[in-house]
Amino acid sequence: MQRVQEDADEDAESSGTILGSLAAAFPRTLPIMAGFLVLGISYGFLMTSRGFPVVYPVAMSALIYAGSMEFVTVDLLMSTFNPWGALMLTLMVNARHLFYGLAMLPVFRGTGRKKPYLIFGMCDETFALESADPHPAGTDKGWYLFFVTLLDQIYWVGGATLGAVLGNLANFDTRGLDFVLTAMFLVLFLEQWRQAEARLPAMIGLLASLACLLVFGPDRFIIPSMVVILAIFILLDFHSQREAS
Repeated sequence: MQRVQEDADEDAESSGTILGSLAAAFPRTLPIMAGFLVLGISYGFLMTSRGFPVVYPVAMSALIYAGSMEFVTVDLLMSTFNPWGALMLTLMVNARHLFYGLAMLPVFRGTGRKKPYLIFGMCDETFALESADPHPAGTDKGWYLFFVTLLDQIYWVGGATLGAVLGNLANFDTRGLDFVLTAMFLVLFLEQWRQAEARLPAMIGLLASLACLLVFGPDRFIIPSMVVILAIFILLDFHSQREAS
């Protein structure tokens, strides 16, 4: 009888931790929800305006789940079949995820069976949230990361589905809707800036990105800026280790 009671207490505690992790994740993802719904709707509009049935944006948003690449894929599907070109373009557009993966290695450690989905569901906005605070007080880290990732994907797939359905019913002018992505990143950056105790990494990122933007131009600056930022952080870490020794 005592063993049954202990098991019941453990189940209740586990359930409370899961619900607490969900409760902590949801309000933190609200800015992303606002951005993803608008962007997803515009993506659904775009797909249906090009003649694709509703199932295409729904399936692509759920299985590809890479916003910028999904917009690019619209033109790839409309052009001549070129798998090698599609592969190289995808690597160029999403090369930044290589750096995301390296940064999240210690964060994802110990997440168990949730880890494959956390890797699959990693996008820019999810990375920004999870890297800023991967384990809020009163939550289970694995479940918190899982719910942040899941909620963000639900917002994106929901927006794309809604846009695809509405796009079949009426024609909309979607010009300017993509600015919401810039606005959303600005909100996330300002929130991290406000909460951060050390702002040197943010300053390095800003200055390196600005320098690469001026040197390489707006179409080619992302990958060089990532390389420069990584190199600076490696040098700073090496310098701090030498001083410590």
